[in-house]
Amino acid sequence: MINIKSKRIAALQEYITFKQRASYDELVDKFAVSKNTIRNDVQELCKTGDIVKVHGGAAVNQPAEKKQQNKDITKPLTSFTYRQTKNLPNKQRIAEQAANYIQDGDIIFIDTGTTVLELIKYIQDKQITIVTNNIDFILRTMPYENLTVYSLGGALNRRTQSFTTIQAQEILKNYNINKAFLAATAISIKNGVTSSIPVESELKSYIAEQIEQKLLLVDHQKFDKVALTTYCNLNQLDYLITDQRPGQAYIDYCKNYNVELVIANQNEGV
Repeated sequence: MINIKSKRIAALQEYITFKQRASYDELVDKFAVSKNTIRNDVQELCKTGDIVKVHGGAAVNQPAEKKQQNKDITKPLTSFTYRQTKNLPNKQRIAEQAANYIQDGDIIFIDTGTTVLELIKYIQDKQITIVTNNIDFILRTMPYENLTVYSLGGALNRRTQSFTTIQAQEILKNYNINKAFLAATAISIKNGVTSSIPVESELKSYIAEQIEQKLLLVDHQKFDKVALTTYCNLNQLDYLITDQRPGQAYIDYCKNYNVELVIANQNEGV
């Protein structure tokens, strides 16, 4: 379960994003914690590349201000357009494989991310209901009246081209979602499934705990890496869908925890 610190950091990111700039004193009053705590939280947010420290507070990192980050665990999230085209054939294979698990009548959640975005071309003829905060996914479903789409709404995150809101859990309670198609910045056996966007981690964590079936779509380059926040353990997944056979440690792990490891273009799991 996501801890209190992670929830506070997620709310802090959403608040700074909305305000564009906030002083430490303002943030202390808003979140009812010490200034040292706020400073530490802002330092964590700076690792995402979306927030920067300014004199007396923190602000949204505007394009002109962005500088090369020092290597931490992973690099800050790159632009959506770049990530969308990177490894595109692999992402398409993963999405095509994942679409086999979507049936007419399903109510599914679609995460933010470039791999899940590729699902659209493989579900165009299905009669399903989609709940999502993925703006590009919403736009691309416009021609297909058979796809009923509900948006979570919230603040616009241009880095992920998604909506984020700390009320997402309450909104999701209204929907009887039976399958969730999730994305990640990185995965590892030790740190689990990780994300670079704290405000989205709370939503992902809730989905990993509450939704009946969880399918994670990740290409092979995301294995054995770690991003800023962990939103679930690998053993919380039902399906791990990727484009290349991972190392033996992942194969053994999935077998031990009954996670179905599916390699795109293969007829059976590993």
